[in-house]
Amino acid sequence: VQLQAYGGGLVQAGGSLRLSCVASGGTFSSYPMGWFRQAPGKEREFVAAISRSGGSTNYADSVKGRFTISRDNAKNTVYLQMNSLKPEDTAVYYCAASRGYGYTYYKSYDYNYWGQGTQVTVSS
Repeated sequence: VQLQAYGGGLVQAGGSLRLSCVASGGTFSSYPMGWFRQAPGKEREFVAAISRSGGSTNYADSVKGRFTISRDNAKNTVYLQMNSLKPEDTAVYYCAASRGYGYTYYKSYDYNYWGQGTQVTVSS
């Protein structure tokens, strides 16, 4: 499975961005999906996850109420809508796909395929 993430950019605090991640080479609807991020000098951290059907979602406390993960299985795409962005949201954002049998996963080691990352920079 190949994952291509895009949609990052530079935005002012309080603004919004929508990230997209397009999958190819596999059966997209069979994979729970997730978004992670990594800021300079920090470890990669969980942001959000979604089940195969989209019926279950999971969020990090730091983004709950501001970010929304969704997916369109017909388009092989998972999205991350980011609202009320803060400077501390600045990071490279990665999408990931899991071969696991559960609904959602929040540990990076549960994911088998990773996209290349897209930079999100939030200015104060």
